[in-house]
Amino acid sequence: MKMRQNSHNKWISLWQALRDGGEFSGHFIAGAEGTITQSDLVSGSVLYSRGDELWGRSVLVSTTSQFTTASALIELDGLARRIVVCPPDLPLDRLPYVMETAEVDAIVSDRNLTHFGSRRPLILSPCSRGIAPGICERSRQHETEWILLTSGTTGWPKLVVHTLASLAGAIEPTTALPNRSVWSTFYDIRRYGGLQILLRAVLTRTSLLLAGAGESTSEFLSRAAAHGVTHLSGTPSHWRHALMSPAARLISPEYVRLSGEIADQAILNHLRSFYPEAKIVHAFASTEAGVAFEVKDEMAGFASATLQNTPNVEMKIEEGSLHIRSPRTASRYLGTDVPALKDADGFVDTGDVLELRDGRYYFAGRRDGIINVGGMKVHPEEIEAVINRHPAVQMSLVRTKKNSITGSIVIADVVLQANPKPTDNDTKTLQNDILSLCREKLSSYKIPVAINIRPELAVAESGKLLRRNA
Repeated sequence: MKMRQNSHNKWISLWQALRDGGEFSGHFIAGAEGTITQSDLVSGSVLYSRGDELWGRSVLVSTTSQFTTASALIELDGLARRIVVCPPDLPLDRLPYVMETAEVDAIVSDRNLTHFGSRRPLILSPCSRGIAPGICERSRQHETEWILLTSGTTGWPKLVVHTLASLAGAIEPTTALPNRSVWSTFYDIRRYGGLQILLRAVLTRTSLLLAGAGESTSEFLSRAAAHGVTHLSGTPSHWRHALMSPAARLISPEYVRLSGEIADQAILNHLRSFYPEAKIVHAFASTEAGVAFEVKDEMAGFASATLQNTPNVEMKIEEGSLHIRSPRTASRYLGTDVPALKDADGFVDTGDVLELRDGRYYFAGRRDGIINVGGMKVHPEEIEAVINRHPAVQMSLVRTKKNSITGSIVIADVVLQANPKPTDNDTKTLQNDILSLCREKLSSYKIPVAINIRPELAVAESGKLLRRNA
C-alpha cells in the first residue's frame, strides 16, 4: 500500500492518506445515522464546500454524533491550523474556557450555532451528515495540531496537544488488514481511545462502525453483527457491560482489544471463554503518553522485558510510577498557568503505579486514586481484581467511605453475573464468599467492610468506572 508521507515517515493528513492510498474496495464509515464510503470523503465535502474559509484557522468541532465528527475531522486535517475535538459531555460552562485557551476562531457543528458565545470573531460553519460535491484547495498543507480534552482533578479540562504523527505513531504505514476487516469501538472517537480506532481504520484502509448517540449496548452489538465487525475495542468496563448483554453472542470478533483501565485476569479469561477464536490484546495508552505497548499473551500485567524491548518507546519506573518518552506522546498542555506535561528529559509521568512480581509488572492503580485507611495506602483496583475473580461476579467498584476512627474505610459495590436474581439467603452467602476470597488474598486493611450487591455500576463517558466516594 503506497501512501504519500512526510519526512517523519507518517501521513501528511487523513484526507491525503485516503486520496493517495489506492483502491477503496468499498470501505465505509457507518453510524446509526447512515453510511459514508471513504471514496465519497475524498471527492466531496461535509462542510458545505466552505473548507477554504476554514484554512489556517483554529476550528472547534462540536457535533451531536460520532458519525458527523468522523467525516469532519478527515476533511479538516491538513486544512485547519488546529482542530479542537469537543467531547459530547463537555459542560457548556467550560466551553468559553476551551475556546479562549485554544484561540478558536471557527466552529464546525451540526448543532444550533447560536449558543457558541465568544468574544472572538468566529466563522460558524454547519456540518452535514451527508456528502456534497466539491472540495477545497489543498495545495497548501498544515501539520494540524489536534487538541484533545481530558478531565483535570479540578473539573476543568486539560487541553492536550497532539499532531497526526504523534496520534498515529503506533500505526504502521504498511499495515495491511484483509479487505473484509471492519473495525469498531465502544469508545467515543472524540476521546483518545476512540480516535485511535478511527485513525487505524482510515490509515489502514479498513471499514469502521461507530456507535450512535444514546444507542444501547444491545442495539450497538446487533448493528456490529449486521455489519460483520471483526475488530472491536473498549475499556474493560465496556467489555464487562457488553458481556452481560445477550447480544454479545451475536458477534464473532477476530480481534478483541482492551485499554483505558487495568485489564485484570478475570476479564481476559471471560473474553477468552466468550470468543475462543479471537486474538485478545490489552494495550497501555493515555491521552498524554500516547500508545506505549500491547500485551498479547492474554495475561494481566506485562513482562518486565517490555520496559526495555518496546521499539520507539522508552519507559522507566520512578517512585513506583510508569514514565514514558516516545514520539507518540503529546507535546504539551495548551494554555497559561498549566503544568508541564513532560519532565526535563521529555518523560511523561503517567501516574500509574506498578508492582513487580515474578518477572512481571502489574498495575496496582492510579497514584491519585489511593485510599488512605488509617495511614495505609490502598489501591481500589487491586481489591477489584481480587473480587472479580469470584465466579459469580461480573464487575466491581471499590470506593471509600469516611470513618471517624481510621479516616476512611473500604466498601465494594458488586454486579453479579447475569444469572437469576439471588434470594436474600443466596445474597448473604455470596457476600460472605467474596469477603472470604478477599481475606485469603489481601492484607487486613484492604478488606472491604461491606459488599453491596448492585444491579449495575455507573460508567463515565470515557468508558471507565465512575468513582464516587461516600
